[in-house]
Amino acid sequence: MENKLFNALLDGVNEMVAMEKGEMQPHPDRVHHHTIPDVKLMRTQFGMKQHEFAEAIGASTALVQSWELKRRIPTGIALKVLRLLERNPKFMEDLRLA
Repeated sequence: MENKLFNALLDGVNEMVAMEKGEMQPHPDRVHHHTIPDVKLMRTQFGMKQHEFAEAIGASTALVQSWELKRRIPTGIALKVLRLLERNPKFMEDLRLA
């Protein structure tokens, strides 16, 4: 590895460690926040029980419960489906029929 590339990587690692220790803050332009869907709120707005919601979106009841308790975070296709439901609640009608 070239010294220039190695030094850039090492600088990045040292910066990460300093941030983790609270010794420095990242520049605000480099901080990204992604909202996580409130699964329980969505489910209750649809008037559904956990098992009904889970069946509609193709997940297990245990997984929906974990999302609601914030023990797990929705990812992958489940996150995409939840985001679609946030933007277009009528999509749930199609999911129930599928």
